[in-house]
This record gives sequence, structure tokens and C-alpha cells, in this order.
Amino acid sequence: MVMADWTYAQTEPAEQLAQIHYYSYLKQQSNGPVEFVIAVKEYATPASGDMQFFAQTDKETNQKATPFRPFGWHRTMLGALAACIDNIKRFDYEGD
Repeated sequence: MVMADWTYAQTEPAEQLAQIHYYSYLKQQSNGPVEFVIAVKEYATPASGDMQFFAQTDKETNQKATPFRPFGWHRTMLGALAACIDNIKRFDYEGD
């Protein structure tokens, strides 16, 4: 793996420097579409072994029972984003 230039700005691994990528996902529900903004953090030196990418949504689902904020960890951006989308599909967004 070739390290991007920005990763060299981190001098201590504990600093957890990350580049953030944003995506929009429109979930189709029976009561209409709901937009989720997904932030994917690409860590310079991941704390979780080879899991360099962490994706998380801007809102929770399943708010009326047990609120859940969809997320995904993976060694690739595609993997983290796909895992997060799979978790969005698990429960409906029930409003605030």
C-alpha cells in the first residue's frame, strides 16, 4: 500500500489523523425516502489492525425501540461503505 501525502502530517499514531469522505444514500421506505449522509474516515494509522476505513451515518434508525446508528469497518473504503449501507437497510428511520 502506498501512503498518501496527508498521512505524513501525523507524527504520533495515537493522534488518529483521518481524511473524511462524504456520501449521500437515499433509503426508500414505505412512508417515503430518507436521506442518510455517510462519513467515511480513512485513518493514517488505523487503531484496529488493518481496518483503515470507518463509515457512520448522520442519523440513527430504529429510534422507537433501540436506537442504532449504522456503521461499517473495513480495510477498503468500498467495504466500509457497503457495510454501513447494509446496516442502514436493517431498520427503518422513524423520525426524531
